[in-house]
Amino acid sequence: MISDQLRLEVKDWIKHDPDRSTALQLEKMLSESDSSALEKCFSGFLKFGTAGLRGPMGPGPSCMNRAVVSRTATAIAKFMKIHDLNSVVIGRDARYGSDDFAKDSAEIFAGAGFTTYVLPRPLPTPVLAFAINKLKADVGIMVTASHNPASDNGYKVYLGGVFDGVNYHGSQIISPVDNQISDYILNVDKNPSRSSNYQLVSESLIDEYVECVAAIATEPNNLKIVYTPLHGVGAETLIKVFSKAKFQTPILVKEQEAADPDFPTTLFPNPEEQGVLDLAIKYAQENAADLIIANDPDADRCAVAINDINLGWKMLTGDQVGSIIGSYLIPKNQSVNAQVANSLVSSSLLSKIAAKHNLTHKETLTGFKWISKVENLIFGYEEALGYCIDPTNVNDKDGISAALIIAQIAADLKKQGTTINDYLAQLGQEFGFHSTEQISIRYAKLDLIGQTLNKVASNPPKTLGEFELKSIEDLNNSKSMPTVGIRLNYGNNIRVIIRPSGTEPKLKCYIEVVSTSQEESVLITSQIKQALTKVLS
Repeated sequence: MISDQLRLEVKDWIKHDPDRSTALQLEKMLSESDSSALEKCFSGFLKFGTAGLRGPMGPGPSCMNRAVVSRTATAIAKFMKIHDLNSVVIGRDARYGSDDFAKDSAEIFAGAGFTTYVLPRPLPTPVLAFAINKLKADVGIMVTASHNPASDNGYKVYLGGVFDGVNYHGSQIISPVDNQISDYILNVDKNPSRSSNYQLVSESLIDEYVECVAAIATEPNNLKIVYTPLHGVGAETLIKVFSKAKFQTPILVKEQEAADPDFPTTLFPNPEEQGVLDLAIKYAQENAADLIIANDPDADRCAVAINDINLGWKMLTGDQVGSIIGSYLIPKNQSVNAQVANSLVSSSLLSKIAAKHNLTHKETLTGFKWISKVENLIFGYEEALGYCIDPTNVNDKDGISAALIIAQIAADLKKQGTTINDYLAQLGQEFGFHSTEQISIRYAKLDLIGQTLNKVASNPPKTLGEFELKSIEDLNNSKSMPTVGIRLNYGNNIRVIIRPSGTEPKLKCYIEVVSTSQEESVLITSQIKQALTKVLS
């Protein structure tokens, strides 16, 4: 049965919904007295998570739709007026709804009197981050759900300058900005003024992004690289960058080359998911390729696969790629006060590489919105395949520049008669073999995530396999980085972090094992993963 309060809330939402199609969906739920569907759509307004707003497409305040986007844009406009911000640039990916969400946002910002720019077509998220700084825009908006399923969309918010003592420099918002905008959403004008007085960003700015990224390369490259954008928006930009850098044109996975919001060849267009690179591996085998590179659908992440002489084609972890790039870039960037950073759930190896070169290393909360706030950053990464190669121009993760730099590294190594696999072994011999693994558990109900986490926190496993628990840290109580989650430390240099995902309904567990040999680190990691899976099941 639908309560009177819910019925009134639904009717009010329908009255102000700018999209007749989602309004009709709600009207049908009301007429059919579908209380469970309505309660799901009206379980609270979408919250800013690790990477902005993100959720399933559908009607009501708990889903991504034109009404939610319009109210969010109106709240951001209010924030801008209060803080004397004057300009905004908007980008979008190729998902369902992205064009409409970008257009609604542009009309609302222009209607509020702000100078409003819109990228001319669906483009990678790093192009939007680049545009914020080049246009000296006060605010950036990126309509994207990144690597989420086809059913989802999202809305990232960036600031261009200094706010509340924090130098954003074209990076994603953090508290208290996200909380202020969330508060404004609850009391916005539901029918804001709109205007078509906005302008498209010129192609010359996109060309400038291509030139900036290509300039990272040190010399031409003739590696045979298989590339897939996973039905996203990365192909056009990456090919232009590789051409400008005088790299050989990648071999495209044709079935995944064109942007397609249905993502027909993969259920989850996330290169971290099992089987997502199978088509690319098939191409690599058929073409005797040197390397596989994949971007996620908005091209802010980069996945890498190599041909192991013993194991065949295998995907590298984000930690392996981050350590390789960090070890390559750090000696080339010894500027005064330079710093490198990675998230707390990422490997500890980068900190050891930095220490060798007398560079400061910062551990941050999960998400690039935190990594990008590190002062004098020269390189930052997170284990979820995100890498910041050129913070001056793109103060966010950038899968295009990461693809270029990893291709450059692979070519340099090949010229020396060695491989990425050999390079990883050298890092292991010098700093210890750091093996990392993840467990992701998807939940239908969000409250189950908290219940499971609380259960483990109150009664953590005393042993995992043969290894005893040495300490437990409630990350909520961390003085430097309070966040939801727990850190468990076991004997034999074993670390486990358990936390809820900030972008999907998942509980995520991050395992790190450090050992004196590759084989032992991998074996122990596998044992820990099996033991931890039993605990969480």
